Amino acid sequence: MGYRPSRRTTRVFLGGAVVLVLAGTNAPAVYDFASERYHAYEIDQPEYKAENGQWKVVDVPEKYRINTIHAALLHTGKVLLIAGSGNNAKMFDAKTFRTVLWDPVKNTFENVPTPADLFCAGHTQLPDGNLLVAGGTQRYETLKGDVEKAGGLMIVYNENPDKPKTLPAGTRFTGQENGKTFESQASLVVPRAKKTTDPKTGKTKVTASNARVYVEAPEKGEEYQTGAQDQYRVSGLKGDERQNIYGIAQKLSFDKKDFQGIKDAYEFDPVAERYIKVDPMGEARWYPTLTTLEDGKVLSVSGLDEIGQVVPGKNEVYDPKTKKWRYLPKSRFFPTYPALFLADDGRLFYTGSNAGYGPDDQGREPGLWDLDSNEFTKVPGISDPDILETSMSVLLPPAQDQKYMVLGGGGVGESEKATNHTRIADLKAASPRFVDGPDLYEKARYPTSVILPDDKVLTTNGSGDYRGKGDTNVLKAALYDPETNKFDSAAAPLVGRNYHSGGLLLPDGRVMTFGSDSLFADKADSKLATFEQRIELYTPPYLHQGGERPELKDPNGGRSSVELGGKKTFSSKDAASIKRMRLMRPGAFTHVTNVEQRSIALDFERTKDGVEVTLPKNPALVPPGWYMVMAVDDRGVPSEAAWLHVPVSEDAPTRKTTAKIPAAAH
Repeated sequence: MGYRPSRRTTRVFLGGAVVLVLAGTNAPAVYDFASERYHAYEIDQPEYKAENGQWKVVDVPEKYRINTIHAALLHTGKVLLIAGSGNNAKMFDAKTFRTVLWDPVKNTFENVPTPADLFCAGHTQLPDGNLLVAGGTQRYETLKGDVEKAGGLMIVYNENPDKPKTLPAGTRFTGQENGKTFESQASLVVPRAKKTTDPKTGKTKVTASNARVYVEAPEKGEEYQTGAQDQYRVSGLKGDERQNIYGIAQKLSFDKKDFQGIKDAYEFDPVAERYIKVDPMGEARWYPTLTTLEDGKVLSVSGLDEIGQVVPGKNEVYDPKTKKWRYLPKSRFFPTYPALFLADDGRLFYTGSNAGYGPDDQGREPGLWDLDSNEFTKVPGISDPDILETSMSVLLPPAQDQKYMVLGGGGVGESEKATNHTRIADLKAASPRFVDGPDLYEKARYPTSVILPDDKVLTTNGSGDYRGKGDTNVLKAALYDPETNKFDSAAAPLVGRNYHSGGLLLPDGRVMTFGSDSLFADKADSKLATFEQRIELYTPPYLHQGGERPELKDPNGGRSSVELGGKKTFSSKDAASIKRMRLMRPGAFTHVTNVEQRSIALDFERTKDGVEVTLPKNPALVPPGWYMVMAVDDRGVPSEAAWLHVPVSEDAPTRKTTAKIPAAAH
């Protein structure tokens, strides 16, 4: 019998014939139209979706469309989308700050009042399920030539050892030599001076304290610019304060002004669906990374401060119980948005990934950081070490293996450099070092990686140049399998995404992607782009396999709390086919950074009516908080998630911190 094409082959042949006929009748326009129609037809076929998955764009009603910069999955199953001012200076000036809550099951949206400009903040999941959001924007960047008022850094001193001094925003400083006046752009507290007594001589020494604030001339005009250091009198002071409190500034000019951060911190309550203000940080931060530690406290690192400089290694810890912040006793510098993961030995693993700001020769080498000793052990071997900015980092599943992958990346700042390299570090090795993994689908800055319940990692999008310049958005995706160390093809996304984009795993096993902030909309870089406000949903191949998904139900309705090392029983009529059980931490994604997501393998036994899982005992492997539990059957198909709460472990170590940040310092 001769060759007989399969039904799929026949469809492809006939579709191709139609394209060829049309192309012959009406030149390239018709050919392109027919090709697009055929492509849409092909990617909608069951065989294609079962192998590659499928993308669909979510229909977001206009009044809920925002410039999503941050996204976090909440334990209610809803997704918090945060724009703040959304990288829109006009919205910032109007104090129009946006947050939207999206229910991906019902596809409903709700606007949430937003208390501050949380644009470019940091965020992380707390033990009780609240989302901590800290930092944001005090001032937008102004390029040299666009600066209308002279300004810069004022260091304010206090020589009084008895009390601190609060100076509100708008405080005036007048130079003793130049006679020029400047106004503070934020309130500040100058701590009291330090007084020490020599035990041998009995003499007392007073050392002035200081605080920094950005100041600006009250009027436009070059005559306000200064060229040398001067001491400044502070208006409104009386008595001894006029001598004890003063400012010193170098040149106050029309130079470029960087973005400036805020100290504000909030917890978002997923049940009440509102922001709750907590004590502010000790440092203003714009572009910080927040990482949950094994005791449920949160480390806050890096960011641009209130004068637009990278915070010089002053790192602090938030205690969800007291709602207070404390500094770490020793400093360590990182560029902004450093990828800092809690490793299973309690140290922080810095992969080298970062986004945005910081010198190119400081704080960029990967390594393991011991918070208590401040010792930093370098992890060598990473390829393209000079183009790790805007790379993606992910803790490969399962988390017990302690393998971390760095994908893509670009040069520091507005560099044209990009790479398709991936690099993998195995922290279980005797001497951990990076080795190259398989190449990514294309050179890409800003790729998005999301861990799936079948232990594969979806990576999608990115751009070949800074913020997609030259129309370099990459409309490709791939599925990485840690077991084979290979990428498999995945359906191409429909929407291009680069800067200010990201993705999250949803409880039903789908992936949502959001955002993109291209500079230009054409290859010639002549047409300004608009922010991408569409959400896209990827349905992985495992949801196109046919048949029913495995069932997993919590007898307590998904509100169970289980301590580390404890057991939990789930009912399932599909227990016999369950091959894996996974504990998946909900993600919080911004600026190519999602140090929250991790997938932990659970030991389990089949019972008469389901499965019984046992949680690991290590609090550094399973930080406290809410998790998704997902069963995966022998076809690789996952169940919908059941939610499980892991409380703070009594065995979790307590980190060393200094005295808490005084309330007066805020």
